[in-house]
Amino acid sequence: MPDNVLLYQHENGGWSKNIDMAQVLDKSGKAKVVEEGRTARSTIDNGATFTQLNYLAWVYQIARAERFKDSVLRGIDYVLDAQYENGGWPQYYPIREGYYQHITYNDGAMVGVMRLLRDVAQKKQPYIFVDQLRQDRAAAAIQKGLEIILRTQITVNGELTAWCAQHDRETLAPAQARTYELPSISGGESAGLITYLMEIGNPDDRVIRAVESAVEWYERSKITGVALIRKEDTSLEKGYDRVVVKNPEASPLWGRFYDIETNRPIFVGRDGVIKHSLAEIEYERRVGYSYIGEYGAKVLATFPAWKAKWNGQ
Repeated sequence: MPDNVLLYQHENGGWSKNIDMAQVLDKSGKAKVVEEGRTARSTIDNGATFTQLNYLAWVYQIARAERFKDSVLRGIDYVLDAQYENGGWPQYYPIREGYYQHITYNDGAMVGVMRLLRDVAQKKQPYIFVDQLRQDRAAAAIQKGLEIILRTQITVNGELTAWCAQHDRETLAPAQARTYELPSISGGESAGLITYLMEIGNPDDRVIRAVESAVEWYERSKITGVALIRKEDTSLEKGYDRVVVKNPEASPLWGRFYDIETNRPIFVGRDGVIKHSLAEIEYERRVGYSYIGEYGAKVLATFPAWKAKWNGQ
């Protein structure tokens, strides 16, 4: 499998997304991968590129074959080159027109890259073989990334809240991606950003304020008294539905998206029209996309220990 992952790497050092790289390839299959790789787009979406880099870095630690080391170094160069001057990362690099050029927090894309570069900068396993120049570039990149995270935290009526899933690369304003991903405060993606901020050692006052403000937003944005369940129904295309039901004992939920002005959870289907319940969304999106979940549970569970450690430093 490691050599398969190498095969799928593009000339610019990145990888495409949503590919089963463990599949067995014959000679013609390998040739097809190489040919398609000449025009395929490299991305950090859906875990692409930084996942392959982490895997190959561990492979190199075991196999000590230079081809794996060279691949990782090319990939690190790719993610460093992909960063905007303001500190953000686009979903695709080279830049793909459309929403792909936004600063992308969606699905943990930017946080995944920053964790990788943090480990490179701090010479952590499995990146202990990376040279000093790349370590220094990685350290500068994560500092710039931190700055853009702090700058894009959404302020409403003078109060810091959380983040949109993507922000305009020029204005830094919350931005739309697909038709069902409108400018909003994200109860999903913001959790990953807060977790990353809480991983920072010796956080300064700005980081502490960002975390505390976002946690306060999660506290007041809970959806209580209901549960999201999978309802089996063989008459439906996938054999089940996702339904929100009353349950006073259920754990808190959060919407994936909230209206920036009203802080009310919003649900948007492929028609781009805002609705206020999951039941109003078409079946295909209702079971094929995450609109509501326990996104903030880990944040609220880990925050007390973090606050006790760093409050009043």
